[in-house]
Amino acid sequence: MMFVDSHAHIDGPEYDSDRVEVIARARDVGVKMILTVGTGDPHSDAFERAVNLAETNPEVYAAVGVHPHDAKLYDDAAEAKIKEIIQRSSRVLAWGEIGLDFHYDNSPRDVQREVFRRQLQGGRDCGVPVIIHTREADDDTLEILLSEYQGSERGGVMHCFGGSPELAQGAIDLGFLISFSGNITFKKAQNIRDVAKQVPLDRLLIETDCPYLTPIPYRGHRNEPAHVIEVARCLADLHGVSLEDIGRATTDNFKGIFRLETI
Repeated sequence: MMFVDSHAHIDGPEYDSDRVEVIARARDVGVKMILTVGTGDPHSDAFERAVNLAETNPEVYAAVGVHPHDAKLYDDAAEAKIKEIIQRSSRVLAWGEIGLDFHYDNSPRDVQREVFRRQLQGGRDCGVPVIIHTREADDDTLEILLSEYQGSERGGVMHCFGGSPELAQGAIDLGFLISFSGNITFKKAQNIRDVAKQVPLDRLLIETDCPYLTPIPYRGHRNEPAHVIEVARCLADLHGVSLEDIGRATTDNFKGIFRLETI
């Protein structure tokens, strides 16, 4: 069986002591590719950590972008830096994660909205898909996507989806894939499972968002890409298909959105 962890943060310090082993464990259970997403202060070395990891590990690709938590740090220099990285490295597949987070409000909401719009345009300028983070901001997220991204040739990914059926369908209509993480296995996550059951197989992705959102049965431990199989297992149950079917579908979807020929 073959799987892809479409959103991880294995470039982070949580893996500094055993990153090689983490990647090996993923490979051993059939996770053939990991997309590590560089986030943090755009004026630090946060993006370079992700890119360097992708450029030195054949199983790893990268994405770079300014998370809504850090939107207040976004400026022309940050934008130029992201564009330069995307244009320079073939291992960088997407601009993200970007979007809106009205749960923590670590950046002012008006700043988040403006930076979200700018980064959507940046993704279009670079001709790469975008990866969207949205939390408690469904209406604003869909409104901005409709105004700024409609007609984009590359589409994108709604990462760690936890929103409404309306947001999921709106994103699908715009050419997005819907990605589910370990929280889909949580006891109190029936609302997420209800949405996931309605997403067609050809629009699904799986992810860990590690080191966060460790799925059952590994709750209480650091998450890692090998655990993405538990997300796939949950989706297989919801859709009434085999684990192998989910692995194949989500791998094909990943290859399609990012225009990868082989894994």
